[in-house]
Amino acid sequence: MPVLNEAQRVRDSIEQIRSLDSNVEIIIVDGLSDDDTVERAKACGVSVHSSSPGRGVQCNVGAEHASGDILIFQHIDSTLPNGALELLKQEFLRTDVQVGTFRMRFDLNHWFLNMSGYLTRFDSILTRFGDQCIVVRRNFFNELGGFPDWPLFEDVEFLRRARKRTRIWSFPMEVITSARRFQKNGIYRQQMFNGLLVLQYCFGADVKKLAEKYRNFGRRKK
Repeated sequence: MPVLNEAQRVRDSIEQIRSLDSNVEIIIVDGLSDDDTVERAKACGVSVHSSSPGRGVQCNVGAEHASGDILIFQHIDSTLPNGALELLKQEFLRTDVQVGTFRMRFDLNHWFLNMSGYLTRFDSILTRFGDQCIVVRRNFFNELGGFPDWPLFEDVEFLRRARKRTRIWSFPMEVITSARRFQKNGIYRQQMFNGLLVLQYCFGADVKKLAEKYRNFGRRKK
């Protein structure tokens, strides 16, 4: 789980994962937080590491320290449902399953967000992202070279590379993810902006410039 300034969320996220399986290996990779994220994570007794900020970098560091054969990359504002780990154990008994994501549902009941969540059961560059939890066999993850060292769309690029090699499976359970950015910036406005960035990425735009646009979107100009 890559984190950055998530002191208010990190303990609850760790405990929720433990409620699914008390023996699961939890690895937190902090991207140089300036709050108490690291201290609070360490207090939970999990493996905590630090790296330069960026989800791709942080996820790669987590993978390096993981001991399991199946890697789950989970964003802190996404929550795995009850039974998710048992489902994954069964899914990965099949040798043809190399990588997949869960379906997604937002924590806000709105028709447009509900429709967007429904579409995540279908595989495309516009419907599969890291907030659905990317689950992958370690050896396949290594074959793909891990996540790119990008400030944005590292998840989209990873799945794009994987899609050239194998099927991206859709696991039949829903991850609940936060709609806080949509609530802050407006549901339609945020989704249109997200789609525009993906299209720019597809046409070869500089991901660093796209990341800057993403960070600044919705901020008030001084």
